[in-house]
Amino acid sequence: MAKRDYYEVLGLAKGATKEEIKKAYRKLAKELHPDRNKAPNADDQFKELQEAYEVLSDDQKREAYNQYGFAGTQGFGGAGGGDFGGFTGFSGATDFGDLGDIFGSLFGSAFGGFGQSAQNMNRGVSRGADIEAVIKVEFMEAVFGAERDVSYKRKAMCDRCDGTGAEAGQKVTCHTCNGTGQVVQMQRTILGTMQTASICPTCHGTGQEIKEKCKKCSGEGRVQVEEQFKLNIPAGIPDEVTLRFSGRGDVGKNGGQAGDLFITVEVKPHPRLERRGDDIYLDQEIDVVTATLGGEVVVPTVHGDVKMKIPSGTQPEKVLKLTGKGGPKFRGKGNGDQYVRIMVKIPEKLSAEQKRKWEALRS
Repeated sequence: MAKRDYYEVLGLAKGATKEEIKKAYRKLAKELHPDRNKAPNADDQFKELQEAYEVLSDDQKREAYNQYGFAGTQGFGGAGGGDFGGFTGFSGATDFGDLGDIFGSLFGSAFGGFGQSAQNMNRGVSRGADIEAVIKVEFMEAVFGAERDVSYKRKAMCDRCDGTGAEAGQKVTCHTCNGTGQVVQMQRTILGTMQTASICPTCHGTGQEIKEKCKKCSGEGRVQVEEQFKLNIPAGIPDEVTLRFSGRGDVGKNGGQAGDLFITVEVKPHPRLERRGDDIYLDQEIDVVTATLGGEVVVPTVHGDVKMKIPSGTQPEKVLKLTGKGGPKFRGKGNGDQYVRIMVKIPEKLSAEQKRKWEALRS
């Protein structure tokens, strides 16, 4: 598939804000995910969308892309190649396996439930609404996984009337449609008399009406309840992934299918570390003497502080690799790596003695 402009992929202008980029991505991710998008090239479309979002949602990558195009995304901080080992971001459909019926990869799976059958519509059956929620997790929780208690409100079937909406379950034949669930109207046209049928406005297609409304649900057949369950967050989960739980949304009317619960996981930033896929990135400042002569510095990793060797003659912005010090691999075994970009600190003020020594070095 030919590479398209990232802004074109997201349907945005070049000056789009970060919020507009995130909003467009969420909308398109739900539409284009292979579980819902049945086009032959669904996987390619979804990967293209993820690649575009990865670049445009990152200020450094976006600036480079705006200036140099696709070539600007290579190298440090880029999408695919260069000093940081060619990391291309999290892409592709994600299978959460034994996590149950949950789906992950940036914004969820097919919502399902669209297109009810005519039979269901005639008897007033409707699918319940989907529920969307956001849960924020700490940086380390996303790296190593966590268990969180989730509480949310949904509409459940009324246990007093068993979802009928009628007190003691008593219903009578609808007086408007005589139990057919439809009303027929005759209309004269230039082509003759036309007959049209529509869903009964009184019983909404059920053919029955409530004699006395349920005292608990006021005739709706559903009541609002608070649900609680434990959410297992897998190790290495990317930021902005949406998990789907089938049937945990609102219960449908008149026995209709329940909607789904969608939980978007937002990862809080770390003060110093940055995670891209399974790899960790860090800017580490060292003094000019250590950069010149070499030595050791202590750097933070997700596994704790470690000593890292600095080779003599290390240049500013050189990238050093700590093998296996990244996060657990989201799909696979082992850990990713940590990449440390060296920032050499040049002294701004010198004492007379320090200045004398530097002058001696220069001479």
